[in-house]
Amino acid sequence: MVITTAPKGTKDLIPQDSYKWHYVEKLFAETCREFNFKETRVPTFEYTELFERGVGDTTDVVEKQMYTFNDKANRSITLRPEGTASVVRSFLQNNLYAEAMPCKMYYNIPCFRYEQTQHGRLREFHQFGTEVFGAAQPTADAEVISLALTFLDRAGLKDLTVHINSIGCKTCRKKYNDALRDYFRPKFNELCGTCQSRFERNPLRILDCKSPICQELGKDAPKLLDYICDECRSHFEKFMAALDGMGIEYTIDQGIVRGLDYYSKTVFEIISGGMTVCGGGRYDGLVEELGGDPTPAVGFGLGIERLLLRLDETGFVIPEENPVDLYIVPLGDNANVYAMKLAYTLRQNGISVETDHVGRGLRAQMKYANKLKVRYTLVLGDNEIEAGKANLKHMDSGEQTETELDKLTEFFTK
Repeated sequence: MVITTAPKGTKDLIPQDSYKWHYVEKLFAETCREFNFKETRVPTFEYTELFERGVGDTTDVVEKQMYTFNDKANRSITLRPEGTASVVRSFLQNNLYAEAMPCKMYYNIPCFRYEQTQHGRLREFHQFGTEVFGAAQPTADAEVISLALTFLDRAGLKDLTVHINSIGCKTCRKKYNDALRDYFRPKFNELCGTCQSRFERNPLRILDCKSPICQELGKDAPKLLDYICDECRSHFEKFMAALDGMGIEYTIDQGIVRGLDYYSKTVFEIISGGMTVCGGGRYDGLVEELGGDPTPAVGFGLGIERLLLRLDETGFVIPEENPVDLYIVPLGDNANVYAMKLAYTLRQNGISVETDHVGRGLRAQMKYANKLKVRYTLVLGDNEIEAGKANLKHMDSGEQTETELDKLTEFFTK
């Protein structure tokens, strides 16, 4: 173990790249505001049972990927593997169901799953998400997709395709599960051990298995859309009509079942360059499963690392943040003290300022200021302090302007 190496599946966000995260985070929050979604924040860890009951004990997430441990009081705790179960718990605990519906929330959270690291997939990853509670109409399904598309397009992804499916409700799922068991029964001995254990409990999860063998065995399995009930079919048709009304193109993809057990009716994925950058759907039974009254709900999760990776692959250049307004170049001890006083005053007025803290000479400071891409520099020595004036240099044009030191704030706030 090397203590100066981050654990496998984790990644540092270094200062040179933080502006990229600021860009998408700000854009996501602004887009959610336009759709009347309010931010929520939930704990990083929860009691393990929340995810076992909410996500589903036959899913890969619960069976293989959760970071679970006992705390000092011997309670089983799990680092959050996804956002929806935690938001539902918060919805119930904080009595948000008593407010006017729908309740529309968004979040920006880290999640944790122990899985094989690969292109765009980490063990600690970050996720944007939205949840809508109390909206049974299929227009809500279409709205969350339109929000995701609006954000992704604004962020810089243009090659987006929407894939949709319906996985029905508990009523029609039972009939479909029977059909899956009939299909997989002759192939049972060829399934992996995990899928064999799922055969009786939840055969739908076999279709989500990552094993190439199980994927091949399941390629001709019955299609769920052939088994959905009249109510689910009507919901799906109205959902598609809402997408059509907004001019959103989509593909019906019967291979989408999503990897979490709480989904019902609508499921969808948004894909860019073969990479799924967003996925979600409806989960009308989850609030009741976790102890609340029956409450319709729909939402999505969107991986931030995957989004940034895909933007980079497409060649999209995220604009850098505004440069530092002023670099003060102090020459001598008196100037160091005066530079700190000047910088403090300017910063209190919303002006970004940097100055020297490592004892560089004039030339080295100017070189450093140029590296920072500052807008202006100001050389400050004893003569300038005594005169109360100094030359402001515009770093792009090289133009210099004599400015009174006590009027610098006025200059930058014009």
